[in-house]
Amino acid sequence: MKWNQLWINARLATMVGEVPYGTIEDAAIAVHEGRITYAGPMRDLPGRMADIAHEVHDARKAWITPGLIDCHTHLVFAGNRAAEFEMRLQGRTYEEIARAGGGIMSTVRATRAATDTGLLDATRRRLEVLAGEGVTTVEIKSGYGLDAEAELRLLRTAHAAGTAANLSIVPTFLGLHALPPGVDRAAFIAEMAGPVLRQVAQEKLATAVDAFCEGIAFTPSETETFFAAANKAGLKVKLHADQLSDTSGAALAARFGALSADHLEYTNENGVLAMAKAGTVAVMLPAAFFCLRETRLPPIDLLRRHGVPMAVASDCNPGTAPMVSLLGAMAMAATLFRMTPEEILKGVTVNAARALGLDTDRGTLEAGKRADLAIWPIEHPAELSYWLGGLRPQAVIRSR
Repeated sequence: MKWNQLWINARLATMVGEVPYGTIEDAAIAVHEGRITYAGPMRDLPGRMADIAHEVHDARKAWITPGLIDCHTHLVFAGNRAAEFEMRLQGRTYEEIARAGGGIMSTVRATRAATDTGLLDATRRRLEVLAGEGVTTVEIKSGYGLDAEAELRLLRTAHAAGTAANLSIVPTFLGLHALPPGVDRAAFIAEMAGPVLRQVAQEKLATAVDAFCEGIAFTPSETETFFAAANKAGLKVKLHADQLSDTSGAALAARFGALSADHLEYTNENGVLAMAKAGTVAVMLPAAFFCLRETRLPPIDLLRRHGVPMAVASDCNPGTAPMVSLLGAMAMAATLFRMTPEEILKGVTVNAARALGLDTDRGTLEAGKRADLAIWPIEHPAELSYWLGGLRPQAVIRSR
């Protein structure tokens, strides 16, 4: 059997093993029917190249990484919040704007008013920008619908946009994002944790749920109710945790075996220990930190000390992270959070895959993994976190 494609004269950042970046010099990587079939030294290829592959490509010493994974986005929305951006620059806080009817609710109103075609086209365009940076898998949350019909519409739009952009999409049901004005709190939670969640599970519209556990959003007790219902329905959980205050969100997420807890600026050591024990990934979102001009850093050193895997994501959303760039988030993670370039590349490959429950399928260059590859015209993988714009892969291979 001949492989479909073989790249030679490459440098591989496999993201496995003890060598930095999992580097293999003078390497080759082969793909057959959407899966990696070989990733290793050229000297160990099992035969003459012409005999083992239909197509042979000379990588000319380019670096090949796993396709990048953006594991936290809110890409399905309409409109923008530039006016609120201006208000924040004039001194208003995120919480003040939200309590005055802005924030999430302003995007909800614009998203509900958008046509299906307009919403799909806007989402597809954002996905295509990410794809141009070597991103091959994108998580997309709902959360800008805030009623049954609108939330389901957003999840269906996420699926359709992924198909249109030829990207692998992982939709997440962000059922507890904000409470709509004039809606009974208990009734809203009961609906999202009841009939809406069950329909999401039955139609396989999402693989996980998410919630915003914060003083301006939902309490730990309300989040627990939602998560218990999700687990019962067979869905995994993720959590916007401890972004603006310490609500013990990280520990709450860990109790439910969460795939990830995200933001974490105010997470304490008990929360970090709980995440370590549960295997929950810490997702760092530096764009929101930057845009909100936060000063309290996530507990990076504690996460390192206790062996909690760290991912990095764009958090693309119209309010607190209006940035359609995973490479931009990587640069911010280095400068703002002092993460190392290797930690960051792990954070958008193997650890991002783990944050989505996909680490057995993608995120590393190993035989049997999904053949999502990015080929980069760089001299060292650190350049992926070094450049502030302008860097693009010379080729991207996506498994179909």
